[in-house]
Amino acid sequence: MTVEQVMTLAPVIPVLVVHDVKHARPIAEALVEGGLPALEVTLRTPVALDVIREMAKVEGAVVGAGTVLNPDDVKASVDAGARFLVSPGLTDRLANAAIGCGLPFLPGTANAGDIMRGLDMGLTHFKFFPAMANGGVPALKALAAPLAAARFCPTGGISEANAPDWLALDAVLCVGGSWIVPPGKPDTAEITRRARAAAALAKYRGA
Repeated sequence: MTVEQVMTLAPVIPVLVVHDVKHARPIAEALVEGGLPALEVTLRTPVALDVIREMAKVEGAVVGAGTVLNPDDVKASVDAGARFLVSPGLTDRLANAAIGCGLPFLPGTANAGDIMRGLDMGLTHFKFFPAMANGGVPALKALAAPLAAARFCPTGGISEANAPDWLALDAVLCVGGSWIVPPGKPDTAEITRRARAAAALAKYRGA
């Protein structure tokens, strides 16, 4: 898959911090059932790579690794079966490793310099992070205007309430959000309900 194909599977990519491997498959199944197949498992817990392996077994799930910081994280994520990579920022070492592995790569950017450096590397799709702390919708709208080749997945402070405002921007293909899967033992019925509501946000997504 291309990075754009991953980003347009659904209007929301759930950002997942999973502390218990046994929760991995129930969460993934509930999200896929609700219409959100692209799943970002952040490498913020000791079991994250095992969570990716388990979620990858769920039919219809397209599981990626988030919080990818360096070439070692890239290799470990690839070995675990990740199908796309997401990072909070962009460095030359990380970009070279991510591009070299051939997986769709969504690097984090926060300003015009970050985006221009990514464009110089041949990248056109970016995470705008942290979205709300960096000025929200007005900031990204202003950045996207002169950088017309770039497409974005805003992440950080995104909620069900404000997601439509982001998705209404033509430069935004999807948003990343953690609200769909609350911390703690997963309530799969509630996760599916939230996923369905998030999937319905597609009507706000720009062309």
